[in-house]
Amino acid sequence: MATKLVIQQPQPVKSAIESDQWSTGICDCCEDLGECCCGFWCFPCYACKTARDFGECLCLPLLDAFNGVIPAVSLSMRVAVRERYGIKGSICKDCLYSSFCICCSWCQIAREMKARTQNVTLINAKPVSLVTSHLA
Repeated sequence: MATKLVIQQPQPVKSAIESDQWSTGICDCCEDLGECCCGFWCFPCYACKTARDFGECLCLPLLDAFNGVIPAVSLSMRVAVRERYGIKGSICKDCLYSSFCICCSWCQIAREMKARTQNVTLINAKPVSLVTSHLA
């Protein structure tokens, strides 16, 4: 007598944001006060942590201190985030935000990464079904 056991489990569904727009605006720092405070009070550490979380070298944002008017690392990070997540925008806006709103720009990048890299969650999970059959 052989027993056949079939187990079906639901597949995980990713619930992260899938949009071609930023999930928060450039001045929406109050959306995440922890990120905002860290970015304001310890900006170099915050930028380095955000770059590391994105997969870049930890100390890369420190190179912006040696640039002229346009912080090249901040600009390239903003463009890279837009490219990775398929966010519409322009190099002109990225340049303006990176040059004149650098802290807000890094906070927006961190909020976007947090919003788009949420853990996988199960939605409408069905109970496990067991099917047994007895062969003679």
